[in-house]
Amino acid sequence: MSAAYNQDFFVSWEELHRDTRQLCAMLMEDASYPFKGIIAVTRGGLIPAAIVARELDIRLIDTVCIASYEGTEAQERSESLRVIKPAAGDGTGMLLVDDLVDTGATARKLREMLPGATFATVYAKPEGRPLVDHCVRTVTQDTWIRFPWDMELNFSAPLVERKK
Repeated sequence: MSAAYNQDFFVSWEELHRDTRQLCAMLMEDASYPFKGIIAVTRGGLIPAAIVARELDIRLIDTVCIASYEGTEAQERSESLRVIKPAAGDGTGMLLVDDLVDTGATARKLREMLPGATFATVYAKPEGRPLVDHCVRTVTQDTWIRFPWDMELNFSAPLVERKK
């Protein structure tokens, strides 16, 4: 974890699923609903996008592929981002889905590329939150979110044994 991150927020598969379904309920109230399709931001947005597609019965799914992290270091400027694959069109009628908006660098680039899209993330940090239309939960800027696809299940010794 980078020095900029002083806290961890562990997200289980169940929490991610519940939070993404809550996001879907919010999206059903959006003026742009129903959406023509989804644009998933790879890699983190793929799993939330699959849940959204199921919950909102959306079959058309595209991706936009952007490299925005080097390990645990978020790229601070949009010129540091690598667009590997853009999505088709300007996003009109589409729902753009990502797991998280952090510094806002990726979100600014996505807004530039897809100005007509409705942008939804499951989680947001304060620096990036103004750039998305919908999110379920906001965490502090110094929190590193530990998503379930980044973790393994390991045995945890009882506390009493750790003191020995």
